Amino acid sequence: MLPVARAGPGGASALDALFTATSALCVTGLVTVDTPVYWSGFGQVVILALIQIGGFGVMTFASVVGLAVVRRLSFRSKLRAATEAKSLGLNDVRSLVLGVVRISLVVEATVAVVLTLRFALGYDIALPRAAWLGIFHAVSAFNNAGFALFSDSLTRYATDAWICLPLCAAIVIGGLGFPVIMQLRRHLRVARLWTMNTRLVLFGTGVLLLGGTVFITLVEWRNPQTLGAMAWHDKLLVGFFHSVQTRTAGFNSVDIGAMDSATWLGMNVLMFIGGGPAGTAGGIKVTTFAVLLFIIVTEIRGETAVNVFGKRLSRSVHRQAIAVSLTAVALVVGSTMVLMLVTEFTLDEVLFEVVSAFATVGLSTGITADLPPVGQLVLVPLMFIGRLGPITFASALALRERRRAYELPKERPIIG
Repeated sequence: MLPVARAGPGGASALDALFTATSALCVTGLVTVDTPVYWSGFGQVVILALIQIGGFGVMTFASVVGLAVVRRLSFRSKLRAATEAKSLGLNDVRSLVLGVVRISLVVEATVAVVLTLRFALGYDIALPRAAWLGIFHAVSAFNNAGFALFSDSLTRYATDAWICLPLCAAIVIGGLGFPVIMQLRRHLRVARLWTMNTRLVLFGTGVLLLGGTVFITLVEWRNPQTLGAMAWHDKLLVGFFHSVQTRTAGFNSVDIGAMDSATWLGMNVLMFIGGGPAGTAGGIKVTTFAVLLFIIVTEIRGETAVNVFGKRLSRSVHRQAIAVSLTAVALVVGSTMVLMLVTEFTLDEVLFEVVSAFATVGLSTGITADLPPVGQLVLVPLMFIGRLGPITFASALALRERRRAYELPKERPIIG
């Protein structure tokens, strides 16, 4: 809210400052004001710092909690007597935090250099400005934030692979999650050593990226306001770029508001699923969706145990996945209802905005700034809950395991 943070006279309003700070810290990307025009250089630095803190903090927090969950459950199943003695030590936390820092800085620095060179050499932008653009967008991409220093996001670079693909690489790497990145770093060529989490994240990410690219490209292929006038190879690039953005990144290289409503619905599904756990992506996570999918397949086959990549899935994970998913659905439906009551926008537009906020994506059909204050205040806690809620809720379910000394008799209601 400081006057120095705004490019124009006076300071930002409390609501604009709160919304922007929340969106940056929760690495969402939704904005109520034009980032490069409204905020000064100081304001943009504050936004960048919040993005870095938010992404780094969430990765660290989720990784520490995940390590605690894995150790608690694994040692309980193997040696219950050693559960109390074997806790998460300071050395483990220290190495984990340092690992997150190293990975973040290496990826961000590499992408920043590529973008800086492209802006400077390809578009004749002065080196200091090119470096700032490269650093800002690299940090925003790796942390899946989606903040851009161009009023039209990245539409001016829609067909420039040297801009779009490095950003996509940073987004995908950040969305995989720290545990997966570390395991690939150690055992990239030895797939048999990969954990179920790594296999699910890689498999789910590949399927969703490919499926999203095909879906968006085909639906928008003849849309004159999006892909219609482009060459076929540019259409594929834009389709892939937006499939990556639905992993909770938030950049756009064509007008989202001009897309077909069917594309919005498909992107809602992709945004809701999100990326990998313990990463910078939001959503219910790829692993949660994959677990639900395998449960359905198991029920259809009439089998009793859910088997995933040669391993049997713990029954407690079934309940956790269902609980996280249904809670997320309730939040999205409830928030959509509230916004429908206080705005005149269509269901398609409101649902897209709500899913984008909950999944910390940042894509919008263009209605964010036009929402009434009460509508924007609905999105603020939704972004915060969507960022930390699934992590906290899932870990609480996993760590708070109570054993009864007795079992009640079974009975089955009619399902379906």
